[in-house]
Formats: sequence, structure tokens, C-alpha cells
Amino acid sequence: MCISDTMKLQIIYDNNAQNNFKAGWGFSCVIEVNKEKILFDTGWNGNILLYNMKIMGVNPKELNKIILSHSHWDHIGGLNHLFKFETFPDVYLPQSFSSNLKDEIKRFANIIEISNQRKINKNIWTTGELGETTKEQSLLIKTENGNVIITGCAHPGLDNIINSLKNLGNISTIIGGFHDSNIKELKDLQIVIPCHCTQKKELIEKQNPESFRECKVGSIFKF
Repeated sequence: MCISDTMKLQIIYDNNAQNNFKAGWGFSCVIEVNKEKILFDTGWNGNILLYNMKIMGVNPKELNKIILSHSHWDHIGGLNHLFKFETFPDVYLPQSFSSNLKDEIKRFANIIEISNQRKINKNIWTTGELGETTKEQSLLIKTENGNVIITGCAHPGLDNIINSLKNLGNISTIIGGFHDSNIKELKDLQIVIPCHCTQKKELIEKQNPESFRECKVGSIFKF
């Protein structure tokens, strides 16, 4: 399997923001790997999304793919603001999205429905749909420093997400919303970056002082 030399991840939308950026309820990040730029989730407010992109120097026209973790509005609400920049972009979404929502997105984008674990490009994989009540996909990116998992809200649970990706190799990093997941799964990771909806952030920092990193709009991480 091909492994990327480096991966850069920019936090574009989150509940917390650095100076000069705008915070909002939701999550979005830009993944730059092997000269390809991918948007993971879009936050809720498209105006805030585009404002933060501009400040961070992200050109929406350069986004090769848009990947949606799940159908909650704090992760897909900014999507329609992107369609004026890109003609029929590829949008990867869980198969469980409602038919009405998929039909709306099809008016502006080429949708790829995700059900099972699959490769999205030469070093990015999706978990496929996981979970019972809320179906959600997470991503895994292979880097020279270990595999990086990116989650939207982790509704299926961090344990299920991590276990579903162990077949792809050693996991070194996890970043994204962790919701109310069991955080014991984080103790052996090199880097832990809880964002957005994480309910046990203070406890995660206390139990993982060496690996913990703060997540805010404007943060840039390289792996």
C-alpha cells in the first residue's frame, strides 16, 4: 500500500476558535495529502465555513473531494455554500442519508454512497457506515508516522471505529469529535486531538497529558 510522505490537516470549523477566526457548533477540516485537498464535513453555517477558509488561505475550488461523516446538520449545513465554487464535485456520503437529501445533493454534486469499508484514494480509507441509531463514517489516512483516524462525532463509539480499522495497520493518531465515547481506547495512541462534541475533553487531557493536543479553528497539524 502507498503511504503518504506527509499529511497536513487544517481545522476549518469547530466550537472553539483562535483569534481572527469564527467559532460555530459543528466540525470541518481540510486534509491535504499527496497534493490532493479533501474537505471532511462542512460545519453548520456556510458563511462561517467560507470565512474561516478565506482566513486560512483555503480555496474552495481546489477541494478535490467532499466527505460527509453523517447527516446531522452541524456536519453538512455548509455544503450548499460550496456548490457555487465547484461544478459537480464528488461528495462521499453514507448510504443511509435520506433519499430526499440525496436527491437535493445530486442536483449540484456527484454523490458516491458509502456502505462498507473501502479505499477512497491510494492512502485514504473510509470505515463505511458504522453504528445503529446514527450511521456514521470515519476516515483513516496512512502516513509514514502511523495511521491517522478522523471522526465527525464518533456516534458509533471510538472502540468500534478503532477496531474496524485495525486491519489497515497501526493507529497512531485520532482527531475529531468523540461525543461520549469510552476514552480508554485513547491511552496507547501517540496523538489525541478531541474536537467539537467531545464530552470528556478535560478528562482526556488529564489521562493523556503527553499525547493531548488542543483543537481550535485555525489549528494546523502535520503528520
